[in-house]
Amino acid sequence: MRKNSVKNTRINGEVQRVLAEVIQGEIKDPRISPWTSVVAVEVAPDLKSCKAWISVLGDEEARKATLEGLKSAEGFIKRQLARTINLRNTPELTFVMDQSIEYGVNMSKKIDEVMAQDNETAMKRQDGAEEQEEFEEFEE
Repeated sequence: MRKNSVKNTRINGEVQRVLAEVIQGEIKDPRISPWTSVVAVEVAPDLKSCKAWISVLGDEEARKATLEGLKSAEGFIKRQLARTINLRNTPELTFVMDQSIEYGVNMSKKIDEVMAQDNETAMKRQDGAEEQEEFEEFEE
């Protein structure tokens, strides 16, 4: 099976869906944050390995704890994956912390700050122009 084939893409999507369901609903580990999401999954063409990008909304401590919890529950997750998806081989799971969602939230905040500063500057310029007009009218 080739890396970007239709079959591989379908398997990636199905594994991502099942991983998200297992992480959200079946794992009882308190270290795993409820704000954990599976961003992307890449299953190797030979179905031997799987890399899952995980995103956790929260601080660095919550991310580390979630990653530790997922690594300790790896066997359970793999067993649930094997029960749910009928594949020739059940892939070995590797969890990778993905910070794209946090990066997007951070960039959105920065954009909002810049827009607020722009609006504030525009209001000051407008007030300054109105004062200048009043001053010119007063001199005449």
